[in-house]
Amino acid sequence: MSMINLTLPASWQSHLDISNYVLGKFLETEYAIHTIYPPKHLIFKALELVSYDQVKVVIIGQDPYHQSSQATGLAFAVPDEIYPKPPSLRRILDEVERDCLCKIDRNHSSLIGWANQGVLLLNTILTVRASSPLSHSRKGWEVFTDNILQTLSKHPDPIVFLLWGSRAQSKQHLIIGPNHFILTAPHPSPLARGFIGCSHFSETNRILTSIGKTPIDWSRVQL
Repeated sequence: MSMINLTLPASWQSHLDISNYVLGKFLETEYAIHTIYPPKHLIFKALELVSYDQVKVVIIGQDPYHQSSQATGLAFAVPDEIYPKPPSLRRILDEVERDCLCKIDRNHSSLIGWANQGVLLLNTILTVRASSPLSHSRKGWEVFTDNILQTLSKHPDPIVFLLWGSRAQSKQHLIIGPNHFILTAPHPSPLARGFIGCSHFSETNRILTSIGKTPIDWSRVQL
């Protein structure tokens, strides 16, 4: 049975503790006998792309996509070569175009361009069994990602948190720093109403500008 490397990216190691033996053993077994997404080397991809000091915006997702080759370690993102794009991602990009009066090349869907600008695309559960959404719920990931949010709430710089849907909004109590900003909206899923028109992307940039930070170029979803 291959070991799971749960070593955090260097910039996060002094802020977080992933020494959870139960979670590690669970993942070793799961990866050994089931198809699990994302691949092991992408579990902490969101934290690798955005260091602790670089976080300006946090977008909270649920768990990774559970179909083949879709999960990248970034909430809502899929590799460019995946077609069709997931419905929630399409609606997110629709709202970006509406809100920011821009056009996005829909061939690009990795959202790495957002991460490179300081947008942490964080799922609350970081792994999932193939074709079985929420299969890794209550195995230890929620405790870890709650700790990430609590750690970020102590960040000395203001951060904009985008909470879409009831599951993401249930994390609001973890964001206790007085200098942070929280924007809430319905989930971008087509099954929910109200996400289109939330204007979170332009509002985020208005906030970032007001606190002296560079706004996000939301049209830049690729490298």
